[in-house]
Amino acid sequence: MSRRFRLVTFAVVLVLMAAACGGGDGEGGDDAGGGSEGGGGGAITFWTTETQPDRVAIENEIVSAFTEASGIEVEMTPVEEDDLPNLMIANAASGDLPDVVYHPLDFAAGWAAEGLLDPEAANQVVEDLGPDTFSPAALDLATVDDQVVSVPTDGWGQILVYRKDLFEEAGLEPPETFEAIEAAAKALHDPGANMSGITLATDPADVFTQQTFEELALANGCHLLDDAGETVVNSPECAEAIDFYARLVNDYSPGGAQTVDTTRATYFAGQAAMIIWSPFILDEMAGLRNDALPTCPECEENPAFLAENSGLVGAISGGDAEPAQWGQISYFGIGPDADVESASQFITYLLSDGYLDWLGMSPEGKFPMRPEFVEQWRDLEAGVDSKAPLSEFYGQDVIDRLEQGVGSFRRWGIGEAPDGGETVATLYETLAVPQTLNEVLQGGLDPQAAAEQIASEVD
Repeated sequence: MSRRFRLVTFAVVLVLMAAACGGGDGEGGDDAGGGSEGGGGGAITFWTTETQPDRVAIENEIVSAFTEASGIEVEMTPVEEDDLPNLMIANAASGDLPDVVYHPLDFAAGWAAEGLLDPEAANQVVEDLGPDTFSPAALDLATVDDQVVSVPTDGWGQILVYRKDLFEEAGLEPPETFEAIEAAAKALHDPGANMSGITLATDPADVFTQQTFEELALANGCHLLDDAGETVVNSPECAEAIDFYARLVNDYSPGGAQTVDTTRATYFAGQAAMIIWSPFILDEMAGLRNDALPTCPECEENPAFLAENSGLVGAISGGDAEPAQWGQISYFGIGPDADVESASQFITYLLSDGYLDWLGMSPEGKFPMRPEFVEQWRDLEAGVDSKAPLSEFYGQDVIDRLEQGVGSFRRWGIGEAPDGGETVATLYETLAVPQTLNEVLQGGLDPQAAAEQIASEVD
């Protein structure tokens, strides 16, 4: 699809979405809602990407407790993360943005530049709570023109999970380098026994594909921008990373489009030796969530078999590059037309009295961005239908890696150049990277041509 056609199609979709979300009756939509300007105390709207039913239930309890304590009503709307950027743009067109939005780092700088957030209001919340009570890295990554544009809440680092038992049996090194990853994928790939060497995301319509690839791109020293803001994603290092990803997928992974759900299902079935995923997989791998239980043959007698027989790698190294780990931090943003006083009170509550309840929704993937809460975070129980501390299933080395990853992760664009965050936001909105990777996987582009095509999209 040509870039021009994509943009025209995108614009049409936004117009239709704006009409749908805006309500069409002059009173605003029922499920999106913007705030009222002024002095606070009124109802506010809150969009959250925590959409799983168990997490929504916890969020409703937090919201109810806040309303009881403050008298401020909160209308909460769960929004799928993939839909969030389009809905924000569409509702901006109808003047119906939320008062508070829970969003990933990817969009912080871009939304602030586009007028979808109120940076001054968010910065004031940080000032009131105390900048020294937040992770410095989390603040730096969301700082534009010396102002924090959105309030940090929680984060996690991407991990490579591998079958430690199979690695030890085959005499393989832990998959911490490109060489070790490919050697293990080749050695353990056995289609006849329904075993893939690795399972990786390939869906061109899913940002998870870019997140997975970016972990390996960073590991190979592939950057999006240089210090001057020039596009460098067409470098040899990026072409090598694309080639490596394509080899892993085409030679050692399951066929067909793979998503965040199918990759997990394959590993949980005992049909893959490695997977790149978020740490949200850890409680599920321990058998603590009934709707995402491991299904491997050994798991029937021991639901925690995979947890007990899996290793974890955070930072990966490709070639001569320094080890790197892709990571994510999430933020609470305040809308440009929000009831600032009420929105600020709500965010302050979420990061204080309601913070442990918020982190407790899924502690394995919600490392606190306020360090004073780390000790209490360690004691939180993971799981949904069953609850237990992660330390019951994983060694201290795993817990340590979860903590270390959040403090030292890297990202394309963000921190690479002054306007890198805005570039990243747009890149995620267009899905240019997963779409280009799909062309490589289908044989339509070679890796260098793919790197050039991504560079063209960035420009």
